[in-house]
Amino acid sequence: MSNPLPGSPEWLDLTKEEIIDPERPIIDPHHHLWRRAGGNNYLLENLRKDTGSGHNIVKTVFVECHAEYRSTGPEHLKSLGETEFVVKQAEESETGGGNAKIAAIVAHADLRNTDVLPEVLDAHTDIGAGKFRGIRHAGARDPHPEALMIAGRAPEGLYDRDDFRQGVKMLGAKGLTYDTWHYHHQNAAFAALAKACPDTQMVLDHFGTPLGVGAYATQREEIFSRWKRDIEEIARCDNVVAKIGGLAMPDNGFGWHTQDRPPGSDEFAQAQRRYYLHTIDCFGPARCMMESNFPVDKFSISYAVLYNGLKKIVADFSDAEKDQMFFGTASRIYSIV
Repeated sequence: MSNPLPGSPEWLDLTKEEIIDPERPIIDPHHHLWRRAGGNNYLLENLRKDTGSGHNIVKTVFVECHAEYRSTGPEHLKSLGETEFVVKQAEESETGGGNAKIAAIVAHADLRNTDVLPEVLDAHTDIGAGKFRGIRHAGARDPHPEALMIAGRAPEGLYDRDDFRQGVKMLGAKGLTYDTWHYHHQNAAFAALAKACPDTQMVLDHFGTPLGVGAYATQREEIFSRWKRDIEEIARCDNVVAKIGGLAMPDNGFGWHTQDRPPGSDEFAQAQRRYYLHTIDCFGPARCMMESNFPVDKFSISYAVLYNGLKKIVADFSDAEKDQMFFGTASRIYSIV
C-alpha cells in the first residue's frame, strides 16, 4: 500500500493532537478559496472542515489568490470576479452552522494603473457586500523561480515605482489596507515603500517569506540574520502590522511536505519559534496577527496542529497579549466586529 500524498486528508490525519486552549476566540486573517480544474478545490466546505477541527475560529479574512476572475470585459475589472465569488461563499458561511464566517475580503487591483484605480476600488466596494477591506498587489519576485513551488511573478522593482507608490497612497486616502507578499531579499525594498506611504495601513504577509529551497537551501542562518535586521527596520514603520504565519509553505524549506507524516505541534514550534518571537518582539503583540495561510500551508501541516503550535509558541505571553495576536489585531486592522 502506498503512502498517502502529503497535504491529503489521509496524510494530515496521521498526526492527531488534543486541542490546546480550545475556547480562545480566533480570527484567521489569511486564507484563500479557489476552484481548480484538476479538482484540488478549496471552497467553503473545505474551510469549514479546517476551521471546525477544534479551535474556536469565529471569523476569517479571505485574501486574493487570482480565483474566478472574469473572462470577459475590461482587463482592469477582471479581478472583480474573485470578489463576486467570495461574496457568495461569505453569504453561505453565515448560514447552516459552522464556524467559518468570512468577515472580510482583501481583493486585487493593479495599483500601477492609477487612472482607473478609483473605478476598480469603487467597484470592489459596491459588490463587496460590506466586506471589502483592502488590496493585495504582491511584489514577490525571485531570480530562481524554477526552484519554487509557488513563484511570485511581480515585475522587477515594483515597490520602487512611482505609479505603484501612488496607488498605495490612494488606498490610504480611501481608508483601505495594503497587503503584500514578497521574499526575504525584498524586505528592505518593502521598508522603503512603507516609509514612502506613511498614511496607508500596510500588512506584511508571511514574515516576508524567508526562502529555504533551491539556491537558498544552504543559507538558512545567513538569511535569518539578515531577515532579523530587516524586520527590525520594517517594525519602525508605524503604518505596518505583521501577519505571523505562512512559514509552512514548501518554499520555506522545512521539508515537511516530503515526510511520511506531517509534523506535530512541538516539532513545528521548535523549528519556527524564533521567527515568531523576534517579530513579536519588534512589532509588539498589538501589531501582530496569527495567520493560517490555508490551504497553502496545508501541504505541510493540519489546521488543528498548526494552531496548537502557534499557541505553544506564545504560551508565556499574557492572556491580553494572546487576545491581540489571535483576535484583536485582525479585528482592528480589518474592521471586524
